[in-house]
Amino acid sequence: MSACIPRLGLGTWGRTGRRGLEAIETAIEIGYRHFDTAQTYDSESVIGEAIERSNLPRGEFFITTKVADTNLARRDFAPSLRASLDRLRIERADLTLVHWPAYQHAVPFDEYMGELVRARDEGLTRLVGVSNFPCALVRKAVAFTGPGTIADNQVEMHPFLQNRTVAACCAAHGVAVTAYLPIARGLVSDDRVLRRIARDHGVEPPSISLAWLLHKGMIVIPASSRREHLEANWRAADLRLSTDEIEAIDALDRGQRLVDPEKSPEWD
Repeated sequence: MSACIPRLGLGTWGRTGRRGLEAIETAIEIGYRHFDTAQTYDSESVIGEAIERSNLPRGEFFITTKVADTNLARRDFAPSLRASLDRLRIERADLTLVHWPAYQHAVPFDEYMGELVRARDEGLTRLVGVSNFPCALVRKAVAFTGPGTIADNQVEMHPFLQNRTVAACCAAHGVAVTAYLPIARGLVSDDRVLRRIARDHGVEPPSISLAWLLHKGMIVIPASSRREHLEANWRAADLRLSTDEIEAIDALDRGQRLVDPEKSPEWD
Protein backbone atom coordinates (compact mmCIF):
# COMPACT_ATOMS: atom_id res chain seq x y z
CA MET A 1 0.00 0.00 0.00
CA SER A 2 2.89 2.39 0.73
CA ALA A 3 3.78 2.29 -2.96
CA CYS A 4 0.62 4.34 -3.56
CA ILE A 5 1.80 7.16 -1.28
CA PRO A 6 4.70 9.40 -2.37
CA ARG A 7 7.60 8.85 -0.01
CA LEU A 8 8.35 12.53 0.51
CA GLY A 9 5.75 15.23 0.99
CA LEU A 10 5.20 18.59 2.62
CA GLY A 11 3.63 18.96 6.02
CA THR A 12 1.48 22.08 6.02
CA TRP A 13 0.75 22.81 9.66
CA GLY A 14 1.32 26.56 10.06
CA ARG A 15 1.32 27.17 6.29
CA THR A 16 -1.57 29.65 6.28
CA GLY A 17 -2.42 32.98 4.69
CA ARG A 18 -0.33 34.64 2.00
CA ARG A 19 2.97 33.31 3.34
CA GLY A 20 1.56 29.79 3.43
CA LEU A 21 0.36 30.09 -0.15
CA GLU A 22 3.77 31.29 -1.27
CA ALA A 23 5.47 28.39 0.53
CA ILE A 24 3.23 25.81 -1.10
CA GLU A 25 3.63 27.40 -4.53
CA THR A 26 7.41 27.31 -4.02
CA ALA A 27 7.20 23.65 -3.04
CA ILE A 28 5.22 22.86 -6.19
CA GLU A 29 7.85 24.68 -8.25
CA ILE A 30 10.59 22.58 -6.63
CA GLY A 31 8.73 19.35 -7.37
CA TYR A 32 6.62 18.50 -4.34
CA ARG A 33 3.35 16.81 -5.24
CA HIS A 34 2.39 15.22 -1.92
CA PHE A 35 0.74 17.63 0.53
CA ASP A 36 -0.37 16.69 4.03
CA THR A 37 -3.03 18.75 5.77
CA ALA A 38 -5.84 18.39 8.32
CA GLN A 39 -9.08 19.99 9.31
CA THR A 40 -7.34 21.58 12.30
CA TYR A 41 -4.38 23.00 10.33
CA ASP A 42 -6.31 25.77 8.56
CA SER A 43 -4.20 25.06 5.46
CA GLU A 44 -6.70 23.15 3.30
CA SER A 45 -7.86 26.31 1.52
CA VAL A 46 -4.30 27.42 0.86
CA ILE A 47 -3.40 24.06 -0.66
CA GLY A 48 -6.50 24.16 -2.84
CA GLU A 49 -5.64 27.61 -4.12
CA ALA A 50 -1.99 26.73 -4.75
CA ILE A 51 -2.89 23.61 -6.74
CA GLU A 52 -5.46 25.52 -8.78
CA ARG A 53 -2.98 28.31 -9.50
CA SER A 54 -0.33 25.80 -10.60
CA ASN A 55 -2.44 24.81 -13.63
CA LEU A 56 -1.13 21.27 -13.22
CA PRO A 57 -3.50 18.31 -13.58
CA ARG A 58 -5.18 17.18 -10.36
CA GLY A 59 -3.82 13.70 -10.96
CA GLU A 60 -0.26 14.89 -10.40
CA PHE A 61 -0.98 15.61 -6.73
CA PHE A 62 -1.43 13.37 -3.71
CA ILE A 63 -3.50 15.09 -1.03
CA THR A 64 -3.84 13.79 2.51
CA THR A 65 -6.25 15.30 5.00
CA LYS A 66 -7.37 14.26 8.46
CA VAL A 67 -10.76 14.25 10.14
CA ALA A 68 -10.54 16.01 13.50
CA ASP A 69 -11.40 14.13 16.69
CA THR A 70 -14.26 16.61 17.15
CA ASN A 71 -15.84 15.39 13.89
CA LEU A 72 -15.74 11.64 14.45
CA ALA A 73 -19.43 11.12 15.23
CA ARG A 74 -21.59 9.68 12.46
CA ARG A 75 -23.54 12.93 12.02
CA ASP A 76 -20.34 14.96 11.57
CA PHE A 77 -17.81 12.71 9.83
CA ALA A 78 -18.88 12.82 6.18
CA PRO A 79 -20.12 16.44 6.25
CA SER A 80 -16.79 17.58 7.70
CA LEU A 81 -14.87 15.66 5.05
CA ARG A 82 -17.02 17.15 2.28
CA ALA A 83 -16.23 20.59 3.71
CA SER A 84 -12.53 19.71 3.59
CA LEU A 85 -12.84 18.72 -0.06
CA ASP A 86 -14.57 22.02 -0.80
CA ARG A 87 -11.74 23.94 0.83
CA LEU A 88 -9.20 21.84 -1.07
CA ARG A 89 -11.14 22.38 -4.31
CA ILE A 90 -11.06 18.68 -5.11
CA GLU A 91 -13.73 16.02 -5.51
CA ARG A 92 -11.88 13.28 -3.66
CA ALA A 93 -8.95 13.09 -1.27
CA ASP A 94 -6.15 10.65 -2.01
CA LEU A 95 -5.82 9.67 1.64
CA THR A 96 -8.07 10.47 4.60
CA LEU A 97 -6.95 9.75 8.14
CA VAL A 98 -8.62 9.74 11.52
CA HIS A 99 -6.40 12.42 13.11
CA TRP A 100 -6.65 11.17 16.71
CA PRO A 101 -8.59 8.27 18.23
CA ALA A 102 -11.63 9.45 20.16
CA TYR A 103 -10.64 10.72 23.59
CA GLN A 104 -12.00 8.56 26.41
CA HIS A 105 -14.18 6.73 23.85
CA ALA A 106 -16.43 9.78 23.42
CA VAL A 107 -17.32 8.27 20.04
CA PRO A 108 -17.37 4.46 19.75
CA PHE A 109 -14.44 3.06 17.80
CA ASP A 110 -16.66 1.05 15.46
CA GLU A 111 -18.70 4.16 14.68
CA TYR A 112 -15.89 6.36 13.46
CA MET A 113 -13.95 3.59 11.77
CA GLY A 114 -17.15 2.59 10.01
CA GLU A 115 -17.60 6.19 8.83
CA LEU A 116 -14.01 6.23 7.57
CA VAL A 117 -14.61 3.15 5.42
CA ARG A 118 -17.96 4.54 4.27
CA ALA A 119 -16.21 7.71 3.11
CA ARG A 120 -14.00 5.58 0.89
CA ASP A 121 -16.91 3.54 -0.40
CA GLU A 122 -18.83 6.71 -1.25
CA GLY A 123 -15.89 8.08 -3.24
CA LEU A 124 -14.87 10.87 -0.88
CA THR A 125 -11.37 9.44 -0.58
CA ARG A 126 -9.25 6.92 -2.43
CA LEU A 127 -7.37 5.53 0.58
CA VAL A 128 -8.03 5.57 4.31
CA GLY A 129 -5.82 5.39 7.35
CA VAL A 130 -5.21 6.53 10.89
CA SER A 131 -2.94 8.86 12.82
CA ASN A 132 -1.52 8.67 16.34
CA PHE A 133 -2.66 5.05 16.70
CA PRO A 134 -0.56 2.81 18.98
CA CYS A 135 -0.25 -0.88 18.20
CA ALA A 136 -3.39 -1.93 20.07
CA LEU A 137 -5.51 0.44 17.99
CA VAL A 138 -3.72 -0.44 14.74
CA ARG A 139 -4.57 -4.10 15.32
CA LYS A 140 -8.13 -3.19 16.23
CA ALA A 141 -8.50 -1.02 13.11
CA VAL A 142 -7.18 -3.75 10.83
CA ALA A 143 -9.44 -6.34 12.44
CA PHE A 144 -12.48 -4.07 12.05
CA THR A 145 -11.87 -2.88 8.48
CA GLY A 146 -10.26 -6.00 7.06
CA PRO A 147 -6.75 -6.66 5.72
CA GLY A 148 -5.47 -4.13 3.21
CA THR A 149 -7.94 -1.39 4.15
CA ILE A 150 -5.78 0.74 6.46
CA ALA A 151 -3.19 2.26 4.17
CA ASP A 152 -1.22 4.38 6.61
CA ASN A 153 -0.59 5.28 10.24
CA GLN A 154 0.88 8.73 10.75
CA VAL A 155 2.92 9.04 13.94
CA GLU A 156 5.65 11.19 15.41
CA MET A 157 8.99 9.71 14.41
CA HIS A 158 12.54 11.08 14.33
CA PRO A 159 15.98 9.96 15.57
CA PHE A 160 15.05 10.76 19.18
CA LEU A 161 11.67 8.93 19.06
CA GLN A 162 12.02 5.98 16.73
CA ASN A 163 8.70 4.31 17.54
CA ARG A 164 10.07 0.89 16.62
CA THR A 165 7.22 -1.06 18.19
CA VAL A 166 4.60 0.82 16.16
CA ALA A 167 6.69 0.56 12.99
CA ALA A 168 7.02 -3.21 13.40
CA CYS A 169 3.31 -3.59 14.15
CA CYS A 170 2.36 -1.60 11.07
CA ALA A 171 4.76 -3.59 8.88
CA ALA A 172 3.25 -6.84 10.14
CA HIS A 173 -0.21 -5.65 9.07
CA GLY A 174 0.78 -4.10 5.74
CA VAL A 175 0.23 -0.54 6.97
CA ALA A 176 2.60 2.19 5.78
CA VAL A 177 4.04 4.61 8.34
CA THR A 178 4.25 8.34 7.78
CA ALA A 179 6.66 10.15 10.10
CA TYR A 180 5.54 13.55 11.27
CA LEU A 181 7.99 15.94 12.95
CA PRO A 182 10.76 14.06 11.11
CA ILE A 183 13.35 16.67 12.06
CA ALA A 184 12.09 16.97 15.65
CA ARG A 185 11.23 20.67 15.37
CA GLY A 186 14.83 21.41 14.46
CA LEU A 187 16.38 19.57 17.42
CA VAL A 188 18.32 17.35 15.02
CA SER A 189 20.46 20.36 14.12
CA ASP A 190 21.93 20.41 17.64
CA ASP A 191 22.88 16.75 17.80
CA ARG A 192 26.61 16.02 17.64
CA VAL A 193 26.23 12.69 15.79
CA LEU A 194 23.88 14.08 13.17
CA ARG A 195 26.06 17.16 12.69
CA ARG A 196 29.11 14.94 12.07
CA ILE A 197 27.30 12.76 9.54
CA ALA A 198 25.85 15.83 7.83
CA ARG A 199 29.29 17.42 7.57
CA ASP A 200 30.64 14.27 5.90
CA HIS A 201 27.86 14.50 3.28
CA GLY A 202 28.07 18.26 2.80
CA VAL A 203 24.49 18.83 4.00
CA GLU A 204 22.67 19.96 7.14
CA PRO A 205 21.41 17.58 9.89
CA PRO A 206 17.71 17.77 8.86
CA SER A 207 18.62 16.16 5.53
CA ILE A 208 20.33 13.32 7.36
CA SER A 209 17.29 12.72 9.55
CA LEU A 210 15.04 12.57 6.49
CA ALA A 211 17.44 10.27 4.62
CA TRP A 212 17.58 7.95 7.64
CA LEU A 213 13.78 7.74 7.86
CA LEU A 214 13.48 7.11 4.13
CA HIS A 215 16.11 4.36 4.44
CA LYS A 216 13.89 2.80 7.13
CA GLY A 217 10.99 2.71 4.68
CA MET A 218 9.04 5.59 6.21
CA ILE A 219 7.10 8.29 4.40
CA VAL A 220 8.26 11.74 5.53
CA ILE A 221 6.40 15.06 5.59
CA PRO A 222 8.77 17.79 6.80
CA ALA A 223 7.27 21.26 7.08
CA SER A 224 9.05 24.39 5.94
CA SER A 225 8.40 27.73 4.26
CA ARG A 226 11.91 28.80 3.27
CA ARG A 227 13.04 27.89 -0.24
CA GLU A 228 16.49 26.73 0.85
CA HIS A 229 14.98 24.35 3.40
CA LEU A 230 12.34 23.10 0.97
CA GLU A 231 15.06 22.39 -1.58
CA ALA A 232 17.33 20.68 0.96
CA ASN A 233 14.49 18.49 2.21
CA TRP A 234 13.60 17.54 -1.36
CA ARG A 235 17.19 16.52 -2.13
CA ALA A 236 17.35 14.35 1.00
CA ALA A 237 15.74 11.54 -0.97
CA ASP A 238 18.96 11.23 -2.97
CA LEU A 239 21.24 10.83 0.06
CA ARG A 240 22.67 7.39 0.79
CA LEU A 241 23.86 6.62 4.29
CA SER A 242 26.39 3.94 5.20
CA THR A 243 25.63 1.06 7.52
CA ASP A 244 27.79 2.66 10.22
CA GLU A 245 25.91 5.95 9.85
CA ILE A 246 22.54 4.21 10.08
CA GLU A 247 23.63 2.38 13.22
CA ALA A 248 24.91 5.60 14.79
CA ILE A 249 21.53 7.27 14.23
CA ASP A 250 19.70 4.18 15.48
CA ALA A 251 21.55 4.64 18.77
CA LEU A 252 20.09 8.13 19.28
CA ASP A 253 16.63 6.88 20.31
CA ARG A 254 15.69 8.28 23.73
CA GLY A 255 11.92 8.17 23.58
CA GLN A 256 11.67 11.95 23.33
CA ARG A 257 8.06 12.64 22.40
CA LEU A 258 7.30 16.23 21.36
CA VAL A 259 3.55 15.88 20.73
CA ASP A 260 1.67 14.47 23.71
CA PRO A 261 -1.62 16.30 24.37
CA GLU A 262 -4.09 15.22 27.03
CA LYS A 263 -6.17 13.44 24.37
CA SER A 264 -3.29 11.14 23.46
CA PRO A 265 -3.90 7.38 23.56
CA GLU A 266 -1.73 5.10 25.68
CA TRP A 267 1.50 5.12 23.71
CA ASP A 268 3.63 2.02 23.15
